[in-house]
Amino acid sequence: MFKRVAAIVGIIILVSLYVITLIVSLAGEELNMRYLMASIFATFFIPFLLFAMMKTYDYLKNRKK
Repeated sequence: MFKRVAAIVGIIILVSLYVITLIVSLAGEELNMRYLMASIFATFFIPFLLFAMMKTYDYLKNRKK
C-alpha cells in the first residue's frame, strides 16, 4: 500500500511541476530558464528519491521479520 501511495504522490508532483513550468513559460516571466532547469532536475531527483524511500521501507519492513 505504501508503494502505491508513494508512486501516486510522485506522479502528482511531477505532473504539477510540468504544468507550473508550462504556465510560467507562457506567461513570459524572466525566470523561465531557472524554472525549466528546476523541472529537469526534479524529473530525475523525485523518482530517485521515491525509489530510495521504497527500498528503505522494504528493508525496514523485512528486518522486523
